[in-house]
Amino acid sequence: MSQDIRIKKGLDILLKGDAEKVTHSTALGNMYTLRPSDFHSITPKLSVKVGAQLKAGEAVFYNKSNEDMKFPSPVSGALVDIVRGEKRKILAIKIAPDKEQSFVDFGQKNPRGMNADEIKAHLLSAGCWPFIKQRPYDVIAHPEVTPKAIFISAYASAPLAADYDYVLEGKSAELQEAVTALSKLTSGSVHVCVGKEADSPLLGLDHTTVHRVSGPHPSGNVSTQIAQIDPINKGEVVWTVSPQDLVIIGALLLTGKFNAERTVALAGSSVANPQYYTTKIGADMATITGGKLTKGTHRIISGNVLTGTAEGTRGALGFYDNTVTVIPEGNDYQLFGWTVPVFNKISVSRALTFSWLFPKKKYELDTNTNGEHRGFVLTGAYEKVFPLDIYPMQLLKACMYQDLDEMERLGMYEVAPEDFALTEFICVSKQPHQEIVRKGLDLMLKEIG
Repeated sequence: MSQDIRIKKGLDILLKGDAEKVTHSTALGNMYTLRPSDFHSITPKLSVKVGAQLKAGEAVFYNKSNEDMKFPSPVSGALVDIVRGEKRKILAIKIAPDKEQSFVDFGQKNPRGMNADEIKAHLLSAGCWPFIKQRPYDVIAHPEVTPKAIFISAYASAPLAADYDYVLEGKSAELQEAVTALSKLTSGSVHVCVGKEADSPLLGLDHTTVHRVSGPHPSGNVSTQIAQIDPINKGEVVWTVSPQDLVIIGALLLTGKFNAERTVALAGSSVANPQYYTTKIGADMATITGGKLTKGTHRIISGNVLTGTAEGTRGALGFYDNTVTVIPEGNDYQLFGWTVPVFNKISVSRALTFSWLFPKKKYELDTNTNGEHRGFVLTGAYEKVFPLDIYPMQLLKACMYQDLDEMERLGMYEVAPEDFALTEFICVSKQPHQEIVRKGLDLMLKEIG
């Protein structure tokens, strides 16, 4: 069965610095970092102490509310530091890798001969469960819940995002094993969404329902696809998995090892030769970007420019990220910039801006917000780039004044912070939409569950 999805509302942000489809291996980094902040709703409890020798796949911490949910080390090595914040909150766990990597052996498994409980237990013990996220709330899935469907978005529409068709080449065996396992965890279908013209390794897999997606960003966001295929109603749950995380799950089943390897797109106008690099989850940014950037002051982002996290050279690759974007730091300001015609920026407005005349032009944008934070201004622009059948302005305001009933009625169960990245990008009020939605989701999870 195939169903095409065509999205009309949205905005493609064409930036310079697309990664060339050439892949290089990076050297083993000096440090690998796990950050509990990558996992919303999780209260971490350490399994090991500073100085412990770890194997790749060995649990570093677990979820206090569910001790079976473990978070593994991406490499073998020594745990050298635990960074803490206020009230001794764990901010980061630093692991210095061994020169020769060793792995915990979880044993090879055939998902075709396993039931749902056995698959869940295996993924939990091996540390692969955090790759499975759920809607509503955009948090790690609850193992005791059976989702009505599972969604895999293999269509990356965000600016400069890694091309899934390219990074998944040669991974069909791992993908099939992972999809077979996931198909036993849901009462519905495993929905796979690919580009309209894509030649994806995910095509032709057993136990999947394929959908071809076209249209501007955010057509690649899984929320957009869920809304078109099987919308979430109150009391319902769906799970989502990223394609590269599928590879790690599949490799675990085939080899018995937790292999945290990722193929990362190093992209952006500040990269001298944007290309792909193989690395591991939590790798330090200096290893990925060292010697590859142009001169000047840059913003290094783990993820894409719309939803990623600013890291700097001392930062680390996020647990779920497969893109590192580097763009110029926007430290300059133009006097009376709002009164003169603008040719080098993207805008949905036609007032003194001309990007609409050049829909294929690629831009070199920096981090300058071109304005200061102010109260919400009602412009009607959000609805032009927001494809969900939701009122974005009203939902944002409901999150700000914490009206749970109104948040429910306005469709909060259907969204994740990334769905508001475009509205944040075009916001004349410079409001932090994604932060507002994240706080709203956390509040609903706490109060409603």
